[in-house]
Amino acid sequence: MSRPRPARRGLWTRHDREFRDPAEVAAQWEGAGRVNPALLKARVTGRWWETLSRLGVTLLVTREYEHLVMALGAGREGPRASFMRLPHPSGIAADRKTGAVWIASTRMPNLVYRFEPAAGALVRLDARGQAPRWRPLVPVSSKFHPGSLYLHDLALVGGKLCGTATGMNAVVWLDAPGPAKLLWWPRSVERRGRPDTRRNYLQLNSIAAGASPRKSFYSASAGEPGSLFPGDPAFPVDQRGVIFSGATREPMAWGLTRPHSARLFRGRVWVDNSGYGELGFVEGGRFRAVTRFPGWLRGLSFCRGIAFVGTSRVIPRFRSYAPGLEAARSSCGVHAVDASTGRPMGSIVWPAGNQVFGLDWLPARRTGGLPFTAGPGRTRDEKALRALFYSFATEGK
Repeated sequence: MSRPRPARRGLWTRHDREFRDPAEVAAQWEGAGRVNPALLKARVTGRWWETLSRLGVTLLVTREYEHLVMALGAGREGPRASFMRLPHPSGIAADRKTGAVWIASTRMPNLVYRFEPAAGALVRLDARGQAPRWRPLVPVSSKFHPGSLYLHDLALVGGKLCGTATGMNAVVWLDAPGPAKLLWWPRSVERRGRPDTRRNYLQLNSIAAGASPRKSFYSASAGEPGSLFPGDPAFPVDQRGVIFSGATREPMAWGLTRPHSARLFRGRVWVDNSGYGELGFVEGGRFRAVTRFPGWLRGLSFCRGIAFVGTSRVIPRFRSYAPGLEAARSSCGVHAVDASTGRPMGSIVWPAGNQVFGLDWLPARRTGGLPFTAGPGRTRDEKALRALFYSFATEGK
């Protein structure tokens, strides 16, 4: 038997070394284990960590353009910031009863990842497993979808995982057996009883989740198709945005500018009026602002009267989509706001960050965050990570 040539030996050696990093395997992406440290450096103001500690939550943040998901919390050991890299993460939905989390990855094809807390370790003879004390979220499954769905928001609607298929002007059931199934669409895109799914007409992008699709509400940049389409910098947006009623499939609120992250809270539809940096709610068919930020608003989640809202930088080629903002002042961060008064409680800003997309939270008793930790005094423990991914056990069904 002849000996392999040196070039082949080198090739095989490289193959043997590839995908040894748990971050790359979990994210299904070579290079996912490498992150620029500048993206993790944060500036905190006000009572940010104290607010998370008082609420007893772990806040989850998707930063889509940096291909980064972050988890933020504060417990007995102090503040904890953790992360995991995924390709272009956008919508996020958390089941606070089970601890399950779903994250949309909006590259082509689209992916939806499911995470669960690592609650224990498998019994092994070849390694000593140990349940991580802070129950990090680990990926347990993923499902592929065509890129034409152009998934944005995720939400649990009546127990079903749903998403805005922005590329198809519809809301889809994502954990249905087989392909995603159409559940709801605006009347303005209906043709002979079915939605026109051939292209993105409206930028339908978020779900204020109710008990069913009919009892939910949906945000879009336009109420009906026009001659220009989302993605074109000339697409008209100023005060063209709407909130659709799930029951009538017609607009129930008008005059918004690139609305995002609609949510139901205490009987009201809240929404980010992104193009003006405003957070507020719908009253009498119009938007009423509660507070304003110098950044593109996207991402919204409520916990016991506190609104967590994300801000992003204005993307230069879409400057026309933010007529109410000074692009140079925009920043990437998350802010805690008293929903009843609009008073800021605290903020975390990533100076090198770009875009926040989605926010949601889990009780801190469910999970302390994601597997990879960052921040002062925290380093990536390769041995502990390999042990975690080698033998983690979850409470999932």
